[in-house]
Amino acid sequence: HCFAHQLQLALVAVAKKNIDIASFFATANSVVNHVGASCKRRDSLRGQLQEELVIAFENDCLITGRGLNQETSLKRAGDTRWNSHYGTLISIISMFSSVVHVLQMVIDDNPNESAGEANTLMRVILTFEFVFHLFLMKVILGLTNDLSQALQRKDQEIVNAMALVKSCKEKLYWMRNNGFDALVDEVSSF
Repeated sequence: HCFAHQLQLALVAVAKKNIDIASFFATANSVVNHVGASCKRRDSLRGQLQEELVIAFENDCLITGRGLNQETSLKRAGDTRWNSHYGTLISIISMFSSVVHVLQMVIDDNPNESAGEANTLMRVILTFEFVFHLFLMKVILGLTNDLSQALQRKDQEIVNAMALVKSCKEKLYWMRNNGFDALVDEVSSF
């Protein structure tokens, strides 16, 4: 548990030192808060997700399996658990078009301060820079999340933990040196 906590503290320290990543997480949290600010918005998000599932089912594009296509909502990131940010990023990616739909609904329905904030958020999240940071941090936090989960197991041996740290470092190193083109392609196709 202490190793996982130290890993999370290191991630927080590094992320907060990079102004672009700090701004990205502030925007991501604002999106989650704004879309989930009222029952009407949450219901609209849920309805939009259901419509997208129906369309995917009708077009035979729906991936099925155990635990898939469950009703969900945007996950809030917790202050004490940095790996909760990973869940937030995954939920934003999986519900991106529905989030845009809800923000557009707020803009169309409310010519007030709330609509102004929704408009600003929508302009920001539709940029290449935001989506790039979204996928970059998803990959980085995905790798470190796996390590963090493994380090929190009570039956973890120190030798195995060190091997997991080494493996995580190698994956991050490989991503830095070889994974940029694939990341840009994924962001561009998104």
